[in-house]
Amino acid sequence: MSSYQKRSKDELARRVAQDIPDGAYVNLGIGQPTLVANHIPAGREVILHSENGILGMGPAPAEGAEDYDLINAGKQPVTLLPGGAYFHHADSFGMMRGGHLDICVLGAFQVSTTGDLANWSTGEPGAIPAVGGAMDLAVGARQTWVMMDLLTKQGASKLVAECSYPLTALACVKRVYTDLATLVCTPQGLRLIDAVEGLSREALEALIGLPVAAPG
Repeated sequence: MSSYQKRSKDELARRVAQDIPDGAYVNLGIGQPTLVANHIPAGREVILHSENGILGMGPAPAEGAEDYDLINAGKQPVTLLPGGAYFHHADSFGMMRGGHLDICVLGAFQVSTTGDLANWSTGEPGAIPAVGGAMDLAVGARQTWVMMDLLTKQGASKLVAECSYPLTALACVKRVYTDLATLVCTPQGLRLIDAVEGLSREALEALIGLPVAAPG
């Protein structure tokens, strides 16, 4: 039987940050993706964008140093790096829609093997839909990455052959970073980049219930 340990939220955020290239303009979505700001490797310049009108965000402020006039799209206090800027919400969406962001990192309810994204509603009665800027980001950024737990609380895979939840965008997700593995979505299906120690590709396939091609 496989013996492995899931990545913590901070370990997952560090794994995502590791792949962001120097000089990239990046939007971090609400939820887990905001943690990526705290793990940008030292010496690497990454310009973080928030859809409510900030460019040049830094890591979360120290406890007691929060300024609630300086928040991200999820209403969490943030910091501003030297050279950072504020601007109108409409200008921010112009950046998102105009192809000016290299990467967006979003959470998701489901991602299909070919990169379809469902992250704004479960479609369940009484569920509160949260479109936000996800649709604009998913089609406007040059690359869309998803950061999420691989399995639901019920143990079902969030990576699926076809999304059953309302779609955010089609074939937009390039990479999926999860607590158990990092994968690429391709027209041919999923391909493995890496998995946590002790989790084989075969065991990962069993968890997802779909084929996962070897790295390479």
